Amino acid sequence: MDVPSSTRAAVLTRHGADLDLVELPLPAVPEPGAALVRILRTTLCGTDIEIWSGKMSFPGMLPMVLGHEMVGEIVALGENTRDALGRELSVGDRIGWSESTCGACHGCTVLREPVACSDRGYGFLQRSDVPPYATAGLCEYVYVVPGAAKLLLPREIPDTWAAMAGCAAKTVLRAFSRAGGVRPGSRVVVQGSGALGLFATAVAHLGGAGSVITVGAPPQRLALAGAFGADATVDIAAGSEAVVTRVRELTGGHGADLVLDFAGAPSVGREAVEMAARRGRIVIVGSTGPTADPLALGTVMGKELTIVGSLNGDIADYHDAISFFTSFSARMPWDRLFGEPVGLSGASSRIAAMSRHEEIKAVIDPRLA
Repeated sequence: MDVPSSTRAAVLTRHGADLDLVELPLPAVPEPGAALVRILRTTLCGTDIEIWSGKMSFPGMLPMVLGHEMVGEIVALGENTRDALGRELSVGDRIGWSESTCGACHGCTVLREPVACSDRGYGFLQRSDVPPYATAGLCEYVYVVPGAAKLLLPREIPDTWAAMAGCAAKTVLRAFSRAGGVRPGSRVVVQGSGALGLFATAVAHLGGAGSVITVGAPPQRLALAGAFGADATVDIAAGSEAVVTRVRELTGGHGADLVLDFAGAPSVGREAVEMAARRGRIVIVGSTGPTADPLALGTVMGKELTIVGSLNGDIADYHDAISFFTSFSARMPWDRLFGEPVGLSGASSRIAAMSRHEEIKAVIDPRLA
């Protein structure tokens, strides 16, 4: 295969607007530890939609290429490029990758947490008008920088699942890990019925929860939650107080042993504290949006609650997500999370559809017209 010198890409230049199809340059020769990859599938994440809409924005972030869940085929390799497990990589291999890290900052060396890297290269942190230009999913070809942890993918995992593992799935699995896992027979509440919430519902069910309650909207997503293991659902349209009351009814008045926030609405934290059982655990994952309602710290103290935050995930979580899909490939209808694949020219319409909650997870295949 000829190595391309540029790539077609869908670039966000203005929040809320259609993406511009442009050509971005590619390096002539990959650096040691780097790879040039042809994208096979990109799945869009809620963060992509928040960036597109302008809900998540900061000065100087545009122009940029959206998409941080992707899987691709290697077309060129720099010297000594191996995957995170030390396996040799070759042209033609299918890989996924996690965000780039520096390996030298306080977060990397003292905390030993890649997600705490002070120079983390992640999606919206990389402009498309400066080198290395094409590093995100809405491109035909991307440059996977040396500091990005790469993972050789098993053949049996479909492209869409492998792409979703790169953010949504690994984020959910990290959240469960931060909470100490699911205790067998426990009561679990999942706040949010998007891709993360539905995947979390499945993880809680497969992890041995006694009951799983999914809180969210709209009704069709709550109906789908049942297919992913929800024993009951609660529609947020009923209002905050009604949601808490219903959860307490469904848990026999005790509340939930584990509450996971994948919604991020302003009232989510307060509701989590109110619906949690005594000595319950709460994991905050989705609260990147508007200012949250205040928490009742007296209730946190009185119930002896444990509240932890969980931020995205790293290559270890990505590895676990791939293993999870491998182990439970036939246990859940995973393909129901994904829309029909479209090419780069259709990315704008799919992003808009996701923003209207008409699609759970858009799928982009840059090889399509």
